[in-house]
Amino acid sequence: MTISTLMPAWRPDTAPARMPRMLKAALMLLLALMALMTGSRAFARDDGEWMIERASYGTPLRNIDVTDTLRQLARRDDRVRVSNALFDNKDPAYGQEKRLRIEARNRAGETRTFEFREGSIIDGNDFVGWRDGNWGRGDGNGYGNGYGDGRDDGTYVILGARYGVQGAHIDVTKELRRIARSDARVRVTNSLFDDDPAVGRAKTLRIFVRNRSTGEERYLDYREGSWIDGNQFVGWGRGDWGQSGWNGGWDGRPGGGDDYGPPSERVTIVRATYGSGGRYVDVTQRLRNISRGGRLDVRVDNDLADSDPAYGEPKVLTVYYVIGRGREQTAVVREGDRLRLP
Repeated sequence: MTISTLMPAWRPDTAPARMPRMLKAALMLLLALMALMTGSRAFARDDGEWMIERASYGTPLRNIDVTDTLRQLARRDDRVRVSNALFDNKDPAYGQEKRLRIEARNRAGETRTFEFREGSIIDGNDFVGWRDGNWGRGDGNGYGNGYGDGRDDGTYVILGARYGVQGAHIDVTKELRRIARSDARVRVTNSLFDDDPAVGRAKTLRIFVRNRSTGEERYLDYREGSWIDGNQFVGWGRGDWGQSGWNGGWDGRPGGGDDYGPPSERVTIVRATYGSGGRYVDVTQRLRNISRGGRLDVRVDNDLADSDPAYGEPKVLTVYYVIGRGREQTAVVREGDRLRLP
């Protein structure tokens, strides 16, 4: 048997048929590699080093959670300029320079905060899954060192709240807790608390808080007409705060202390009426709410009674009161004048 019978003879006419198939296979492999490289470059635009956990907009003390809003914007894959308009024209700190603060974590578990000043541009290339919006589910807390879901677990624990002015204010802790459970932005008004402790005067909501990181106690003031942003308070939407028995006064001193002086000068309203002739209304509770044991300085008019008990007639306010542990006294004040106690 010869070698030629074991191995088919090579025929030149078969080479051209085989070579194109080999070249075609090589070309297909090359195209596949190029496509893979191109795809990798494309994904690199959106697969940065940092995974977004949470985003806040505002200042350290006044800010709102904008994680969901930013996620929606990122899906458009546009360059984003930081502004109030970007977040539905919400301005958490009117008149102050605000920042978008993004809390992020890398694959090694390290954390980093990205800050973008109002008016600057956000570049999503730094963030994992920017366009997909597959982020923002961490427990970071923006401007605070939070825990829980991060939605309303801010820096401060609420101890109590009062509404009014120095010397004329009411405790509104329970009312504020009830309002906070709606988890909405709250505008400070008389109707919010169904009372006006200082008629005709610009009032303040004063919230007494404790910094949960440092233990420092302080108060935050919100002028009448301004907005409260609950994001800076621990458990705002849950309303599980202000139940510690705290009883500070307007100056925050424990035990109900206030700016008006020692307990010996506290005012107790025994009874109060407003009207003329035989037509009177009882305003005892209203004056008690205004004073809360403190100094009284209020204008006597129909607003004090929320009605006119003797239309067209000059009316008077008659107040029976006690200062400290002294004897009962009486004050009679004409309509249009001011009641000042003590």
